[in-house]
Amino acid sequence: MLTTRISSKGQIVIPKTIRDRLKISAGAFFNIRLENENIVLTPEKATPIERLYNKFAGETILHELEKEHADEIARENCA
Repeated sequence: MLTTRISSKGQIVIPKTIRDRLKISAGAFFNIRLENENIVLTPEKATPIERLYNKFAGETILHELEKEHADEIARENCA
């Protein structure tokens, strides 16, 4: 069993071994509920679009694709 503590701001650190196993990264959202006096956190499933943006975060490809799409729209509007 792993142990963690709550900070003065109410934050809890999820141990790296668990984050890695569940593929949880910074910014992930969780559902939270009480179950028999226990706190249960369930990671929300990312949508395909969220997975795509997270996968390519920091890459120039997204900016390039968005620019290409905007250029196509502009060309269509001029035609």
